[in-house]
Formats: sequence, structure tokens, C-alpha cells
Amino acid sequence: MALAYTLGLRALSLVGVVLVVLVLVVVTLGATGFSDRMLTAIVSEEMRGQRQALAETIRDPERLEETLRERRIDLEEFYGLDDPWYTRLPAMVGRVLTLDLGSARNLRSFDGSSRVTDIVLERVPYSMMLVTTSLVITAIIGLWLGAKLATRVGTRSDRLTSYLAAASNALPAWWAGILLILVLSFQLRIFPSGGLYSSPPPEGELLRFMDLLWHAALPVLTLVLVSVGAWTYVVRTMLLNTAQEFHVTAARARGLPEGQVMRRHILRVAAPPIATNIILALTGSIGGAILTETVFNWPGMGRLYFDAITTADEAVIVALTFMFTLMYVAARFVLEILYVVLDPRVRYTAQ
Repeated sequence: MALAYTLGLRALSLVGVVLVVLVLVVVTLGATGFSDRMLTAIVSEEMRGQRQALAETIRDPERLEETLRERRIDLEEFYGLDDPWYTRLPAMVGRVLTLDLGSARNLRSFDGSSRVTDIVLERVPYSMMLVTTSLVITAIIGLWLGAKLATRVGTRSDRLTSYLAAASNALPAWWAGILLILVLSFQLRIFPSGGLYSSPPPEGELLRFMDLLWHAALPVLTLVLVSVGAWTYVVRTMLLNTAQEFHVTAARARGLPEGQVMRRHILRVAAPPIATNIILALTGSIGGAILTETVFNWPGMGRLYFDAITTADEAVIVALTFMFTLMYVAARFVLEILYVVLDPRVRYTAQ
């Protein structure tokens, strides 16, 4: 009963996090003037194109200007510029909280739909395929290599891995992606430089899937390259700190095999912080990697966020922020339960 009560309080506090984040998004978009400036710039750009088009059919200058004024009024109404931000954006947030994501103004799904739900749902599998795959590879390498290094502190391999981890962590993802494109795509011609499929795409489901994996290889390699070093060092540090505790020393004094000591007395105790990193990284992977997906022209959630910001599509920005925050809240709640399962020392009380 105490556990359910405490988890309920945690759930309510996490719901508060969702509301606070959405309020901050509204203030950031509206009070800073970003939303109005971007939308005004879009309207002006569209009016410039319409002026050139109408000038070819309307020769009377006064009639041309009157037509352009009417078109501008229509566009400002379409983009919501006829209402102040403090009435336009909160109403949008209210719809999002009721899971009515609405329609996008500028962005479209692959089949032409303007519904935000359709646009987002078609991008999720591509982000999961790209970033979740790289996360799984990184986690496996980091756990294996980090566990090895934790038992070989101070050796040459430990020092070398520490240097490589620092170099990997310092690599910007966009720079590493461009470098790999130059070397492995343009010079060696091993992988394509971007996109989902070849042009034209192969026929047949199996061939298309293999072509998709071929295009995903380079961005996955980029994400693994820039994250595996830091993850390895984090795991190594966690296991090393746990290995210095008294219960590990006592287990070794009893003559237990080193493999058993690692599994039962080190990995088991270090499991909660490791699980925290994996779960939160997995949640973030659904959100995609904005810079990496942009560099490789990969149509995932990260690229969608980039496109929504550059086109000032408020409905998509608010909907994506809500979804990313909701995924984070769900991951935090899952972690609250996992802590009880992974670490018997954790006990929740209703205090």
C-alpha cells in the first residue's frame, strides 16, 4: 500500500513536469517574439512570390496592391497572426493536452496529410530504427568493455581506452557524420551519403528493406562512434566504484570466482544507475538525433523537429515537445519501478 501511494505521488509530480514544460514552450515561442517573427517572415516570403505571379496578370498598380493586401490579410489569418500569441498558443496547448494534436500549417506527411498525428507517427519508426539500433550497439559494447576495464585499473589498455573515450565524447555528431560521408561515401563509395532508399528504390520488400539497412549503416556508425567512448567510461566508473565496496572485498575473500563476483556483487549493485542511463537514452532515441538526421537527410523525429522550427510550424513544435516530455515522464515512472526490482535495498514508504 505504501509503495502504491508513493508511486502515485511520483506520477502526479511527473504530470506537473509535463505542464511546466508546455508552459515554458509557450513563453519561449511567444514572449520572445520568435513565433511572430518567423511567421511574419514566412508571410512576407509568400507575398513576394505572389507579387511576382500576380504582376504578370494584373497590370493596374492600384488593383495589384489591393489584391496583395487581401492576400496578406488571408495569410495572416491562416497563420494566426491576427491574434496575439497569449491567446493563440495557450489554446493550442489545451488541445494538445486532450491529445488533439490538430493540423500542421506547413509540414505534410509522406502521403500529403496535414494531421500532426499522421506526420509524427510515420517518423517514429525511422528514428527508432536509427537511434535505438545505435543505442543497443553502444550499450552492449560499453557494458562488455567497461566491465573488462573495471578489473584492469591502471593498465595500458585502461589508459588507452580512457583517452579514446575522451576523444569520442568530444566529437560533434554533425562533424563526425560529415567526415564519414566524405571518407566512406564519396572517397571509398562503401555507403550512400544519405536518404532512406536508393534512387530509384529497388523492387520487392526484401530488397527495399536491405537497401534501407544499407542507408542506415552510416548514420548508425556515426552515433555509435560519438557515444561509445563516453558510455564505456561511465560503465567503467560505476563498476569501479562498486568494486571498491566492502561487500565485494568480502566476496573475494571467501574465494568466489571473479566472474561470480562481477555478476552478483558488482553488476547487480550497479544495475540501477546503468538502467537509468539506458532507459533515458532509449526514450531520447525515439525523439531522434536532430543534427545527425539532418546531416544524413534521414526523415526521423529529429529532422521533423528541425523542419518544424525552421518553418515556425507551432502546432508541430508544441505537439513534439509534449510527446517528448510525455515519453520522459513515462521513462521516469518505469525507472521508479525498476529500482525496486533491481535493488532490494530500495524501499518506498509513505512518509
